[in-house]
Amino acid sequence: MVRVRFAPSPTGNVHVGSLRTALYNYLFAKQNNGQFLLRLEDTDRTRYEEGSVGNLLDALYTTGVVPDEGLMLEDGKPVQKGDCGPYIQSERLSIYQKYIRQLLDEGKAYYCFCTRERLDDLRKKQKSAGETPRYDGRCKHLTPEEIQTRIDAGEPYVIRLKLPEDTEITFDDMVRGTIAINTKELDDQVLIKADGFPTYHFAVVVDDHLMGITHVIRGEEWLPSTPKHIYLYQCFGWEQPQYVHLPNILNADHKKLSKRQGDVSVEDFLQKGYLPEALVNFLALLGWSPESDQEIFTMDELVTVFDTSRINKAGAVFDREKLNWMNGQYLKNLPDETIAKGIAPFLIQAGVMDEKTAAEKQDWLVKVAALLKERIAYYAQAPEALSAFLNSDFVMDDSEEARAIMSADTVPILYDALVEKIQKADIWSAETIQQSVIKAIQKEHKAERIKGKALYMPIRLMITGVMHGPDLALMMEVLGRTECLARLEKYQFLRNA
Repeated sequence: MVRVRFAPSPTGNVHVGSLRTALYNYLFAKQNNGQFLLRLEDTDRTRYEEGSVGNLLDALYTTGVVPDEGLMLEDGKPVQKGDCGPYIQSERLSIYQKYIRQLLDEGKAYYCFCTRERLDDLRKKQKSAGETPRYDGRCKHLTPEEIQTRIDAGEPYVIRLKLPEDTEITFDDMVRGTIAINTKELDDQVLIKADGFPTYHFAVVVDDHLMGITHVIRGEEWLPSTPKHIYLYQCFGWEQPQYVHLPNILNADHKKLSKRQGDVSVEDFLQKGYLPEALVNFLALLGWSPESDQEIFTMDELVTVFDTSRINKAGAVFDREKLNWMNGQYLKNLPDETIAKGIAPFLIQAGVMDEKTAAEKQDWLVKVAALLKERIAYYAQAPEALSAFLNSDFVMDDSEEARAIMSADTVPILYDALVEKIQKADIWSAETIQQSVIKAIQKEHKAERIKGKALYMPIRLMITGVMHGPDLALMMEVLGRTECLARLEKYQFLRNA
């Protein structure tokens, strides 16, 4: 059975690149009727951030990338479920001690007492000499007696992997093919740190083996470390998993996506009102492409068409305009009621309305949603987009085309008829405005040929100052009768000035 895992560190909000890694693992597992595990790699205690676990689980469950085993949510609380636990590395220290003792006893690992100062000085000298910075093996040949004496004296130490000299380590990657690296280019990796915690490189091999991981799908930044992982598998006599190294996600400047370029965490985008399913769809296409030209996918469709052979080697640029377009496509297909619920918190936060007004004007909010759904890419844009309609202090379009429209002989006739119809309308709704105001004017003024462009564009210009926009009748309903009449009065004043 295919078993894959997502094993992040609890170091803050979930990066969109991490979510993509989790997503690809999830899709591969589901496509192969396998299992997707969530494991927490928290052995680097200096980077641990409080609240990270909750944020991680919220991000995965909100986006639908839900684990089958490991760290999970149950009744809104983190739990560990499965037969291979614990799934939190800091709770597995006794397991790592067992396997590091095996490597020490077999002479495949060794104690190192070198200080940080010596190691820093060594690397500086190696760089100055144009050499690859790596540990020089000074402690590799200490006798058991020397080691015990230094341990008894309380000297701090780490435990390193004893790599074979001048040996080529090869492995197959499902994206990059066969990769070979000589141990002359590698360092005797630290396996156990001075604080007694394992490094990622040791714990990941032990955990992946004991948890039955068949495929390791992770970012390409781990490629240089993979030969050391391969060698560890060989040391233990374990079967190694199949590797899939994903391309980096890049900024517009083709450098690795970073916070310096703006939003990079899943939470950043969800808090701005991007839809989880749109974000997942977008991330799926960053580094992978389907055989067809289809761009909008449900999760089930992604499971069906996902193919690791179509993962790219080159980095994928995080195109925010493309994300906005894609999220907009999802918004257009949502019910107006759903969009109303989505935009309400942003309108309240922006001071457009308070919570009480939002609760009392649900029908109005739904109409606002219908007005905005074609004009916003994500919910956080709603206040600005709505303000553009609600703002009565607009400037009339002064383009040649607009001037030509408003200079027509029929505009004064249309103006008088519009004011009269708006004042007399019994019910103020989009349907009434369309039939009893706009259509009525067209019917009563056939002789003047006030229809089509000569009808709709002048009305829109008088009320909004622009020639194009959302449904005119709906917009007039949202503005309200009083505001529409006030804007017509303003237009007449400016015209006569």
